[in-house]
Amino acid sequence: MAELAALSKRRPEVDADWADLAAHWDIRPDTIYLNHGSFGPSPRVVRETRRRFIDALDCQPMDFYVRQFEPQLLEARRQLAEFLGTTQKNVVFAENATFAMNVVADSFPLKAGDEVLLNDHEYGAVLRIWERRCRRVGAQVKVAPLPERFESAEQVVEAITAGITRRTRLAIVSQITSPTAIILPVAEIAAACREREVAICVDGPHVPAQIDLHLDTLGVDFYCASLHKWLCAPLGTGFLYAHPRWQSIVQPQLLSWGRLLPALPEQWDEQFTWSGTRDSSLYLSVPAAIDFMTNTIGLGTFRSRCGWLANEAGARLLELTGERPLAPTTGGWYGTMCHVPLPPGDWSQLQNWLWEAHRIEVPIIHFNSRWFVRVSSHLYNTTAQIDLLVRALASRLAK
Repeated sequence: MAELAALSKRRPEVDADWADLAAHWDIRPDTIYLNHGSFGPSPRVVRETRRRFIDALDCQPMDFYVRQFEPQLLEARRQLAEFLGTTQKNVVFAENATFAMNVVADSFPLKAGDEVLLNDHEYGAVLRIWERRCRRVGAQVKVAPLPERFESAEQVVEAITAGITRRTRLAIVSQITSPTAIILPVAEIAAACREREVAICVDGPHVPAQIDLHLDTLGVDFYCASLHKWLCAPLGTGFLYAHPRWQSIVQPQLLSWGRLLPALPEQWDEQFTWSGTRDSSLYLSVPAAIDFMTNTIGLGTFRSRCGWLANEAGARLLELTGERPLAPTTGGWYGTMCHVPLPPGDWSQLQNWLWEAHRIEVPIIHFNSRWFVRVSSHLYNTTAQIDLLVRALASRLAK
């Protein structure tokens, strides 16, 4: 309780109040890392946990795989499922959201003439996954345009449902969009899809820890996510959620024994337990990340600080550029990322310039014929680093 009381006294806008938490990371000293939303580095405790699992495996592989691996993996899945608001039988580990989405694409029943509905804010790799799947069976990908300016949840739901036809079998929607950082009203979209008897698969790599996630009440059929972003689990960790009504059709992309012999898989999730001699330290370290973010830090504490950093960066950059964001900066459209339009022009070299000239890592995103800067911070970032980014961009924009 004393630790929680101390955390509650931290002021979001005061860097000094967060220095002890920033010390949990070992960011390279020459780097200003404002891209946690792409590749989130893990804190020291998660890396040390993973190292212990690697050492246990390397020192006695037979003992580790035959006696320790399966119960430890099931316990890690149980803790993950509890964190996600579901049960262990509904979720399996995957390397990342993209891998999980490939599993859904290869498993979902489609036939010639069917349609899969995406929207123009979806991640490019997800579009490619479903284009390939549809080509193979003679189905069609349809892309619904979302509003140029977001104003209400109802507006977003209407934009997506307007793309549904009698041939639509599945809708793919991001809960937090990758190219634009906008939080979409997935629960409302899922309800509208159910009314039209259309299944829904959510791409949610930015969601775990950034916002609350309760899978059993969200009303979706599939959910694909990564854990290496805001939850700070190791790179190469993610999950696939499948509602019980779909579990019988889900098949792993990599078929192996499913479980260690002499046991054989009987349930859908058991097909994903054993896929060979892979590096299991990644998945087994996920509970350490959950414990770090929920108990050592506290999700409310994390969101308070990193939400403030996102708002501060967004406000400073909007003042600099004089541009208008795609969604209001209030009202829950953004979480721990900001997304700011750059002035008209060719900014294709800006990301490389920021790194080479200022050692700032931040993505410059091309979306719908415009360039944007997407800033994503975690507890190791500071207001001073945002100041450096703003000054660097100001010098570049002035040329």
